[in-house]
Amino acid sequence: MPESPELVRYFDRVRERTMRVVAVVPPHKVDWTFRQGKFTLGDLMRHLASIERWMFAENAAGRPSAYPGHGRELAGGYEAIVDYMQRMHAESMAIFESADLDARCRTPGGAEMPVRKWIRSMIEHEAHHRGQIYLYLSILEIPTPPLYGLTEEEVKARSKAEPGADLAIVPVK
Repeated sequence: MPESPELVRYFDRVRERTMRVVAVVPPHKVDWTFRQGKFTLGDLMRHLASIERWMFAENAAGRPSAYPGHGRELAGGYEAIVDYMQRMHAESMAIFESADLDARCRTPGGAEMPVRKWIRSMIEHEAHHRGQIYLYLSILEIPTPPLYGLTEEEVKARSKAEPGADLAIVPVK
């Protein structure tokens, strides 16, 4: 198989970062939500898996959305949800790797756009819901992994600029 386009490889790395935060979700909190009627942690995880495979990948392949939702019937319990996420991602990646990124696809809302733009939309969608998982875990006071390797405090400690220090402003010509 030819080498995957950079955009597809990039999405795979985005998913790896999502799975690092999913790995710290306590199994006994998978059905937790901050308010009745809102996504639970498990709902968010199932939603990411389902929407990637059954909407974004289907549309990228030129087919209509077959999104089944995010219900417990898709995968109940932490281990089953993680397995579902991994399976749906593997299936999606096979579709994305063989997709013509310059071809046009139709979204469920009826818009037409290049497949590469649709995949970029999926990446934004993933970041949005991953942020919700981080927030939920923060509310539960569960430590989360830093997104890119360092925490904000570690970045600050390693930075050279001191608080309140005058930084030279160089005019742009």
